[in-house]
Amino acid sequence: MPQIFPRGANLVPLKIVLVLAVLGSAVPAAMWYYWTPKYTKIGYQPAQPVPFSHKIHAGQLGIDCRYCHSFVDSAAHSNIPTAQVCMNCHSQVQRDNPKLEPVRRAFATGEAIQWVQIHKTPDHAYFNHAVHINRGVSCVSCHGRVDQMDEVYQAESFAMKFCLDCHRAPENGLRPLDKVTDLGWTPPTKSSELAALLGTTPEKLKLKPDATLSPANAQKIMGNHFKDLRGVHPPDSNCAGCHR
Repeated sequence: MPQIFPRGANLVPLKIVLVLAVLGSAVPAAMWYYWTPKYTKIGYQPAQPVPFSHKIHAGQLGIDCRYCHSFVDSAAHSNIPTAQVCMNCHSQVQRDNPKLEPVRRAFATGEAIQWVQIHKTPDHAYFNHAVHINRGVSCVSCHGRVDQMDEVYQAESFAMKFCLDCHRAPENGLRPLDKVTDLGWTPPTKSSELAALLGTTPEKLKLKPDATLSPANAQKIMGNHFKDLRGVHPPDSNCAGCHR
């Protein structure tokens, strides 16, 4: 009887088993690496040349984010404050604190303090700080409760999914412009108070005057209001919107 299959066909089952074994180990390994904080940098908290506490400055003292990061609402990139900004206060406050020696030296010599950058979007992605801030996206949406951090760390992944989740439902992150840097602020849950905030009435929002909303529902109603008012239509399917 003539041979129907080539002799190499005997190895096909073994090859299939090997391929499945490789895939069975490669897929979990890839998921473990790319979906864990080690890759997304969530929790990344490098040591800084000066122990600057956002919890004290932004939290306890209530200093507005824009006092130090003064370009955040007018430029594509947020700036890091110069030593001059620090010395506006520290020429009088804790002026002899040894921990502030790098600040005093930078101010005297004109050399920049070598802060370690924490938050960084990939080079292939376009992000404009001013556009987001001026549409009512709060700092807390991307940076977390910085006002509660002694040392700043990365709170979100900055992965494409993180951006797309916001672009596909921007109402979840929009707020009044004067509350953008108030990181702990939440919208009122009483329908009458929410309507007053938005300059309208509960009836126009299709709410009962004495209704109590969930925080999520209050945010959604407020966010949709600002979304329409400000013409917020972020790119959610056009790749060129972020990859230019």
